[in-house]
Amino acid sequence: MGETSGSEARETSDSEARGWVDSHCHLGMLTEAAEPVARAREAGVVGMVCVGTDLPTSHHAVEIADRHPDVWATVGLHPHDASRLSAEWGQLEMLAHAEPVVAIGEAGFDLFYEHSPKDEQETAFRWQVRLAHRLDLALVIHTRDAWDDTFRVLDDEGVPRRTVFHCWSGGAAEAEQALARGAHLSFSGIVSFKNADDVRDAARLTPLDRVLVETDSPYLAPVPHRGKTNEPAWVVDVGLALATATERDQADVARATRENAEFVFGRNFAGFPGR
Repeated sequence: MGETSGSEARETSDSEARGWVDSHCHLGMLTEAAEPVARAREAGVVGMVCVGTDLPTSHHAVEIADRHPDVWATVGLHPHDASRLSAEWGQLEMLAHAEPVVAIGEAGFDLFYEHSPKDEQETAFRWQVRLAHRLDLALVIHTRDAWDDTFRVLDDEGVPRRTVFHCWSGGAAEAEQALARGAHLSFSGIVSFKNADDVRDAARLTPLDRVLVETDSPYLAPVPHRGKTNEPAWVVDVGLALATATERDQADVARATRENAEFVFGRNFAGFPGR
């Protein structure tokens, strides 16, 4: 399958298309969070989850969420920064109790870069899995070139009842393993890329009640925005590409991914309740 423009899916009315949730973005890495948040709202995005990757970015995610009622936060230690666990774990755990926090992570393994040694990545991942269990928060997983290790740790520690593999990059075989463990799969702009047939295979395999969408902004801008700085408004284009790849109705994908995000993160995104 080639790159998907979403032109056919765009025929769905604007009212049907509204109600998307960007389940994973890095608003703190954009120049000014208020502007992309406003553009996302205009595009029909009703919720954004701003992700922490270490103590400073987790603090920043909570601060951004405190300023915007449709933004929520995660607290976590990315595998790149796993070697910082001993210095940051106490403050990370305290921050995880903040009201806008809906998940632990992103956590996991990245053996493509291995900026932190593998054993330290595993230690940090296990600690975050246990923290998600203890606080009954969702777990957001980052895994790259590390499927076997990721599944091994999850099997050892037990998969939190609300677990999401963010920025899904595996194929159908890996999707079957993640789904068998009860996880949700979150698809990014990669699903629209010309060379991502394996990701689209995984998307077609994934039941509609186990799918999320995300931008991972400022990275991985979807077609037709390739080469630009990604932002939450373009989660709509991710959703259109996912709908096209799976031959599903755009409105059904919007509704299902929103409802799935509400289950995973334990919030009603549509009404910004309580904040």
